Amino acid sequence: MGKLQSKIKHSTYKYSRPDEIEEERMPTKACPEYSPAHTDTVSVVAALNSDLCVSGGKDKTVVAYNWRTGNVVKRFRGHDREITKIACIHKSNQFFSASRDKMVMMWDLHDSSQPRQQFCGHAMVVTGLAVSPDSSQLCSGSRDNTLLLWDVGTGQCVERASVSRNLVTHLCWVPKEPYILQTSEDKTIRLWDSRGLQVAHMFSTKQHIQTYCEVSEDGHKCISCSNGFEGEGCEATLWDLRQTRNRIREYKGHFQTVASCVFLPKALALTPLIATSSHDCKVKIWNQDTGACLFTLSLDGSGPLTSLAVGDTISLLCASFSRGIHLLRVDRSQGLELWEVAAF
Repeated sequence: MGKLQSKIKHSTYKYSRPDEIEEERMPTKACPEYSPAHTDTVSVVAALNSDLCVSGGKDKTVVAYNWRTGNVVKRFRGHDREITKIACIHKSNQFFSASRDKMVMMWDLHDSSQPRQQFCGHAMVVTGLAVSPDSSQLCSGSRDNTLLLWDVGTGQCVERASVSRNLVTHLCWVPKEPYILQTSEDKTIRLWDSRGLQVAHMFSTKQHIQTYCEVSEDGHKCISCSNGFEGEGCEATLWDLRQTRNRIREYKGHFQTVASCVFLPKALALTPLIATSSHDCKVKIWNQDTGACLFTLSLDGSGPLTSLAVGDTISLLCASFSRGIHLLRVDRSQGLELWEVAAF
C-alpha cells in the first residue's frame, strides 16, 4: 500500500453565499494521504473500472491508480505537454489521453508503457475525447474549432467537421446512440450525428462558456456546466435529450466556474442525484428533480477542482489543482453526507 499520512484540516469559518445566506464550515475529518499519483496539478480523472482510475495532468504523465489500495499501477509517458482529457473504453483495459501537444494516444493497461496507437490531426490543444458505445470509433475535439472522427482499429481519421468559433471544451458520446454531445467556449451545446459528423441539434445558447457535459446512463438527459465568477454563471444545467430537447432545470450555488458534473448511481438513493465540482473548492450533491442542494463538501487547500468521476456506487474521485486526487464517499447513515476519505 502507498505511504499513508493523516492530516486534520480545521475550517471553522463563516462565509456569505451569493444569496446572502451564511453557512458555517465545521471541522473536516482526518484524511489519509497516499503517495501522490502526480507531481503537479491533476487536470482530469476517469474511472477505468470499480478499482482503478486513470488520470493526467501538468506532469505530462498518464497514471493508472488503484484508489482502493493507494497504489500506482502503472505510469504512461509519451506526451510532451499537459494531459487535458482521458476517455476509457467501457469494460476494457484500454483508454485514450489527449494533450496540449495536439496529440491523442491510446494505451493498454497490460501492454508496455508506450502508446498502442497515436492520433495526429489537430492544429491546437485537444480538449475533447469521446468513445463510441461499441468502442470502434473515437471523436476528438480541439480549440482549433474542429471535431475529428477516428477509426480506433486503424488510427485513421474518417470524418472531419469545423465550425467557426467552436472552441471545444468537452465531448461525451450518448449511450446506445450515434450522437455526440459537445460543449464550447461559444456558450453553446451541440449534438452531433457521428454518421457524417453533422450538427443534429443546437441547444438554446447559455450566457456563459460551457465547460463540460455529461449524459445519463439511459441517454435521456444531459448536464452542462458554466464558467463564471462570484456566483454569476457558475451553474449546472439539466437538458432533455429526447424529442423536446428543452432545458429542464438549473443548479445554482457555486461561487466560481463549475468544471465538472456527474449523474450519481441510481442505487445511491430513491431520488435521482447529480454532483458538481467547482473552482471554488467545493463539491455539491443536488436533487436532480427539484434542484435543491443536499450537501456541500469544501475541500480546503485543494485549489480549483478540475474533474469529477464516479468510482463505484458510493465513491467519487475528484481531481484538484493543488492536492492531487480526492477520494470521496457518500454516507447515508445520517441523511446524505459526503466525506473525503483519502487523497493521492
